[in-house]
Amino acid sequence: MPTPFYFTVTTKLPGSLARTGVIHTPHGIINTPAFIPVGTKATLKALTPEQLRETGAQAVLVNAYHLYLRPGHGTIDQAGGINSFMNWSGPTFSDSGGFQVMSLGVGFKKVIDMVGGADIAPQGRRDKLASIDNDGVTFKSHLDGSSHRFTPELSMQIQHGIGADIAFAFDELTTLHHSYDYQIESLEQRTHPWAVRSLAEHKRLNAERSHRPPQALFGVIQGANYEDLRRKSAKFLGSMDFDGYGLGGALQKDTIGEITAWMCQELPENKPRHMLGISEPDDIFACIENGADSFDCVSPARVGRNGALYTTHGRVNIRRAEFANDFTPFDSECTCYTCQNYTRAYLHHLFHSGELLANTLATIHNEHFIVKLVDDIRESINNDTFFDFKQKFLQGYYNKLAK
Repeated sequence: MPTPFYFTVTTKLPGSLARTGVIHTPHGIINTPAFIPVGTKATLKALTPEQLRETGAQAVLVNAYHLYLRPGHGTIDQAGGINSFMNWSGPTFSDSGGFQVMSLGVGFKKVIDMVGGADIAPQGRRDKLASIDNDGVTFKSHLDGSSHRFTPELSMQIQHGIGADIAFAFDELTTLHHSYDYQIESLEQRTHPWAVRSLAEHKRLNAERSHRPPQALFGVIQGANYEDLRRKSAKFLGSMDFDGYGLGGALQKDTIGEITAWMCQELPENKPRHMLGISEPDDIFACIENGADSFDCVSPARVGRNGALYTTHGRVNIRRAEFANDFTPFDSECTCYTCQNYTRAYLHHLFHSGELLANTLATIHNEHFIVKLVDDIRESINNDTFFDFKQKFLQGYYNKLAK
């Protein structure tokens, strides 16, 4: 029988909500805090699963929206699930598709809502490619314009077909553009009822699909920047039989730690908390200090493909002319495959030549950097050196004192 899903807290950091722990899944353990790279379409762009594993990644998150459209969750299910399909032996997460049906359906990023309001659409767009009601979301595929509809039940069916160890409940991602009244309406009429429906369908599918390893389901907390709504959402979902929680929605950067604390203070201590879409070092420190256990984000790979590589002194653009004849490792302190084998001059050359290898080597480095940063934070919690490590790292990375 596959190992059941459960979470254990191993260390609590005095003076904060930070902790270390272990998430147990049918495909192995995840030591937390942990950064989870995003393999959107069952691949992290430019890397093989073997290369991703060598970055130190413990798990990978795949995208339900994209895999629903291509190749289809039925195909992945026929292959034996996402682990067999993409040749990844470790733990996996799948998102609900809620963010993508909104952002790609309307055509922009987090500033656009599912309603598709023309007043905030990019570049004057007035087409409405996604619409929401209290039952679900109707949207057009970004691939061919065909019409589709997601409900909580279908999102669960897609995610069970994908077969990730950890799935997320279908929710409405609100934005900072929405009014307080709209945030209340969204929680009470969509995100919370959809959580109930997602959990019911998830339990039905786990029982029906006994030939597959059991999956865990995380409820997703919303409420934007409002303390009362964040706490209300956390209390509501925390009282339900979820296996863990996603800390979701639009978050204002300068208060991200405070907002994280509001949620984590209301959630059960014996269940993991996953921060969705966060990877900036200062945000990672703030969220861990206030109770977050894991993170995912596309940013490290995306900025890497654009030539921006992480260092302990901040991001560096390897395209800059000063690197053209620099035959030293990109980062002499880094133990990743890229820095151990290739020079700054070579990376500079690859990017200016438009070579695909540039994407691979840059992505390996950036994923390794963020994965290792969170690993080092985990170790600092265990050693009770978190605050010293935070101060030193942030001062070096941003050239300023940590708050």
